[in-house]
Amino acid sequence: MATKTINADMLARMFLAGAQNIEAKKEMINELNVFPVPDGDTGTNMSLTIMSAAKEVTALKNPGMKELAKAISSGSLRGARGNSGVILSQLLRGFTKAIREEDEINAACLAAACQRARDTAYKAVMKPKEGTILTVASGIAEKAAEMALETDDLEEFIPAVLTHAVEVLEKTPELLPVLKEAGVVDSGGQGLLEVLRGAYDAFLGKEVDYSAIAPGAGTASVKIDSEETADIKFGYCTEFIILTEKEFSEKDETEFKEYLSSIGDSIVCVADDDVVKIHVHTNDPGLAIQRALTYGQLSRMKIDNMREEHQEKLIRDAQKLAREQASKDAEAVKKEKKPSAPLKPMGFIAVSIGRGMNEIFKELGTDYIIEGGQTMNPSTEDMLNAIEQVHAENIFILPNNKNIVLAANQAKELVEDKNIIVIPTKTVPQGITAIINFMPDADAASNEETMLEEIKNVKSGQVTYAVRDTHIDDKEIHEGDIMGIGDSGILTVGRDVEETTKEMLAQLVDEDSELISLYYGEEVTEEKALALTKELESLYPDVDIDVHSGGQPIYYYVLAVE
Repeated sequence: MATKTINADMLARMFLAGAQNIEAKKEMINELNVFPVPDGDTGTNMSLTIMSAAKEVTALKNPGMKELAKAISSGSLRGARGNSGVILSQLLRGFTKAIREEDEINAACLAAACQRARDTAYKAVMKPKEGTILTVASGIAEKAAEMALETDDLEEFIPAVLTHAVEVLEKTPELLPVLKEAGVVDSGGQGLLEVLRGAYDAFLGKEVDYSAIAPGAGTASVKIDSEETADIKFGYCTEFIILTEKEFSEKDETEFKEYLSSIGDSIVCVADDDVVKIHVHTNDPGLAIQRALTYGQLSRMKIDNMREEHQEKLIRDAQKLAREQASKDAEAVKKEKKPSAPLKPMGFIAVSIGRGMNEIFKELGTDYIIEGGQTMNPSTEDMLNAIEQVHAENIFILPNNKNIVLAANQAKELVEDKNIIVIPTKTVPQGITAIINFMPDADAASNEETMLEEIKNVKSGQVTYAVRDTHIDDKEIHEGDIMGIGDSGILTVGRDVEETTKEMLAQLVDEDSELISLYYGEEVTEEKALALTKELESLYPDVDIDVHSGGQPIYYYVLAVE
């Protein structure tokens, strides 16, 4: 029997199943990221975004379509993190606008909602790029419009659209050269596909595990797991790929699985031509590796101490609970005591991480620091909370990361009582330059113009490590390599932090350069930083060099050339 409509109850289940699926697949999506930096990855950002909406949906009791649409739209907009998360929130915003006045959704309505989702997302991005999540959303909208003319049976409509989405995703490497070079499809497009796959499972009536999005789980709240690390039977999560030197037969596969079972559990052994993917939890990774070497060479080896990770998780969970309580306390104080002083003309919000970096921004007059950056992109709601705390008519936001600019702009659109000005700083040095050039006696428009002009004169560099193997910018990069990253991409790759930094600077410094600002991270000692500074002074005698303790994680050095 044909299914011709979806009611609010079914749509809620489909949405939550989509959220559950991307939460389950987020690490797989993260692995598709082309840039091998330890950052707030696509899968993580999309999952956090949709989980924010899922939290609001699960709080509803028997909602109608309008209440459900509002919860999905509001939750995703406020929880949006990173470019992929913001685009996903805009897709959901457009979709829900098209269906909120309906009692039930039919094929024609679903097609119109897909088209509105696409249009809303494209409008939110200043320079839409094909070969991304936007391309997949566009393909979905086009196929939905086509299917709406052919059938009113959603059991035919939805799988046809889903199949076409897969085909469009597979073509993204042909549209975006960097994907083709790395040999992957677009991670944002894959994330959108996983949301749809989860939703389709719920539509089909498949049993879905909603534990990650149930009230009291996931983003709704954090429960500290009291499980002792001693209860983890096998302590090391071990993964690698075998590049077989001879045929890996069914007998080999069976024997190897039996061996792995004798030393561990959670076993995955998947053979594909001359490549075998292995995953096992064991107390002796060396045994698994030794046996695997009898079949061929090993690649992409990864060993994680799960007991250590469990302890770290307990600490993170406790810290998160403390932050949540502090936030609630601050909110209570804020409600009790509203500021009565008149608004000052202008204020600043900066995204920063690291004690030294934070102090620099505070000394330069920043009113509010949002802790975050590469490892955790702040959400739109984080921006809104910061805006509320700054007692000024005009508020400048310095995102200091290209993956945070969209969230800042989204927050700007949601604020009505203050003038929000987003200076699209993509690095911390650009943010520092922007605020240094602030003129207290000038108006907001003049300051915006000056800052936008001045950040163009900053060449930024960042030195970090690669978290995965990849091929990008004509460079072969291996996990653990040291990378020098400039404004336009990866400039240098090496094995030594200081040497890679010098090689990158050689590409950034020219005859017009007057100043090098060097900010060393939490893993670099002052002694090493000063030694590097002396070398740079001899290499560039005509350039002034400032060195500061940034204290930033992940990045050994962040630098600016002006």
